[in-house]
Amino acid sequence: MAGNILQVDGLSVSFDGFKAVDDLNFYVEEGELRCVIGPNGAGKTTLLDMICGKTKPTSGRIRFRQHALEKMLDYQITRAGVGRKFQTPSTYEDLTVFENLEISSPNERSFLGSLFFMRTPQSTERVVSVAREIMLGEELERKAGQLSHGQKQWLEIGMLLMQEPELMLLDEPCAGMSPREREATADLLKRIAVGRSLVVIEHDMVFVRMIAHKVTVLHQGRLLAEGTMDQVQNDPRVIETYLGH
Repeated sequence: MAGNILQVDGLSVSFDGFKAVDDLNFYVEEGELRCVIGPNGAGKTTLLDMICGKTKPTSGRIRFRQHALEKMLDYQITRAGVGRKFQTPSTYEDLTVFENLEISSPNERSFLGSLFFMRTPQSTERVVSVAREIMLGEELERKAGQLSHGQKQWLEIGMLLMQEPELMLLDEPCAGMSPREREATADLLKRIAVGRSLVVIEHDMVFVRMIAHKVTVLHQGRLLAEGTMDQVQNDPRVIETYLGH
């Protein structure tokens, strides 16, 4: 049985007296592809914000392997092996696909790494390999600003892969995509989940069914239900608060 790579215990955060996440327990196993769903305002993005260090919890603890993430800064969490993709792609529009991937390597992101950077056959091979994995192997010389919305989403996933994270946090990775891009993204996430863990926030239930090992349903900052897609879809509480509407 796989162990937990992420353990969230009693996690809460308040904004001006409003509890966005309320005493939440949340556990992700090694090699698991977990989807988190729920209505707007359920606390999904806030949960990812606390895991990656963007928001500090009011109480509770977050353990990623031996690391106490609630006590760490966001860049320290990234270095520990946690990668985050936000809903809106944040690529460097005037740089090529190759350059976006290249500068996302941990060595090149540091001050000394950028100051003394020299392209090597190994670094080039890594960029080309990741580009092929994210279906942009033929677009290496195109500027990011010329890519379609879906391709920009893939590029940002590739920029995360360059960091070789053990845990990836993805916020609505197929938002705004065509059906064909959505299917390709599902295949991509299933491929990259081999050897790492993914937590994916998503509203598209068809997409969730394509990829999820387990589904967590949040409502008003608390855990409402958890299980397979079939189990949560047939849970009366989920139907009443989310899927039924």
